[in-house]
Amino acid sequence: MKNIKFKKAFTMIELVFVIVIIGILAGVAIPRLAATRDDAELTKGRTVLASIRSGLSIERQRRILRGEFSPITAVGSGANVFGNFFDSNGDTGINVLEYPELSETKRYHWRRVDDNNTYFCLTNLCDNNSSRIEFQLSSGRFLCKSGSCNMLGAVVE
Repeated sequence: MKNIKFKKAFTMIELVFVIVIIGILAGVAIPRLAATRDDAELTKGRTVLASIRSGLSIERQRRILRGEFSPITAVGSGANVFGNFFDSNGDTGINVLEYPELSETKRYHWRRVDDNNTYFCLTNLCDNNSSRIEFQLSSGRFLCKSGSCNMLGAVVE
């Protein structure tokens, strides 16, 4: 009798079967992970909005306690959408957020239009910003003016 050695290895059928199973699992998992990313970006937009409103409220109360009643006119300038508070005297040097939000054109990021103190939260990647939620600083309050305000948990004022 011949002495036959058997090599221990996977057959081609076993390899194809494993690759097919991995492909099916990836096809199911990738869309779910993409939806999770969108939810995280939306949550970030909501958190920034809540932080801005909270910061405005705290700064208003701080000013009242000091006897200063000049209204807050802006919450950032230039590349920082939410940098420092501004009033009729200019830059107060007090941060709106601990880490300023940069003006970006990515989805659920913020942009500022300097001429009329309007802020936008972009909800898609359109070049013309056709889908955006518009906010305006008015009477020391950060109010939603137009767009899908309910997407960020804001009410149209």
